[in-house]
Amino acid sequence: MIEKPLTPEDVEFVTTLHGEERISFVVLMQPRSDQADVLLRAIDDVAIGELREAVREGEKPEGKEAAEPAEMALEYSLRELREAGSEAVGQVIEDHPLDKLKTVVDDSGADEVIVLTAPHYVEEFFHRDWASRARHKVGVPVLKLFAHTE
Repeated sequence: MIEKPLTPEDVEFVTTLHGEERISFVVLMQPRSDQADVLLRAIDDVAIGELREAVREGEKPEGKEAAEPAEMALEYSLRELREAGSEAVGQVIEDHPLDKLKTVVDDSGADEVIVLTAPHYVEEFFHRDWASRARHKVGVPVLKLFAHTE
């Protein structure tokens, strides 16, 4: 599960987690949605010293406006994973992402889930971040990794 395009560092990291073992990915892109709380994101930005980013939180597209950028980010990420030698398919999910994640894990027989995300300190503190919530839902190990910035 990702929330932004994978950087080259992210691709290298996730494709080499298991050494030389060939890995296939089912990538779920969770765009910014109306469910996301602008205040929590702004607090996270302040916590990591990104004051300018905190001010701009209200300017970023959400909901339906975030769908097209999310599709482009997903396609880019899938292409990068494939170019690194992995099989990769994916989709943008907007509603009930944890339910969709559970279905994908069950249908694909996934060995593990990787949640690649920026730090979300407030949500993590209260165990409301995607990785913490997924651990109680999917039935396989959930690895939380912090995405690299560009």
